[in-house]
Amino acid sequence: MGMGRSYGNKDSLADDPKKIVLPNEQVFEQVRQFLAEGKSVIFSPKGNSMLPFIRGERDSVELAPVEKPLEVGDIALFSTGGRFFLHRLFAIDGERLTFMGDGNSRGKEHCKEGDVIGVVTRIIKKNGRELRPGKGKFWRMLLPFRRYMMAVLTRTFYYEDRKRLYSKETVG
Repeated sequence: MGMGRSYGNKDSLADDPKKIVLPNEQVFEQVRQFLAEGKSVIFSPKGNSMLPFIRGERDSVELAPVEKPLEVGDIALFSTGGRFFLHRLFAIDGERLTFMGDGNSRGKEHCKEGDVIGVVTRIIKKNGRELRPGKGKFWRMLLPFRRYMMAVLTRTFYYEDRKRLYSKETVG
């Protein structure tokens, strides 16, 4: 999930007294520090690039320090080009890692192992249900069909999410 983009009017978030909006750089620098101390961190990512498995601003993820070599299929938080992403590892080519969001039908991000901040160990759904992330092997095999599958999903099951995201935008 691209963490560099914000949707809608940030002032609308200020209406919720329980939320504090901080710049990504500040948040993820703190996340780096906690992970370096061996702690895990839970946060709610933004965006829809990890649909259908992680719904932005609805589900939460637990990040843990990277303690073993990453494997294709791991979901990780990483930084590249000054932006932060929470995507699935798609390919490993020596030092070069290629990531792609589960909800994306094209577009990949590349980084080095040192750019990875943490790995997702748990997905916490809005209803409190906890899931261990799988490797997404079957989902990766469906890449040629994802565009069509995601079109159906976002127009049916995720319609309310889209409506909520776009209702935050201001007109005029």
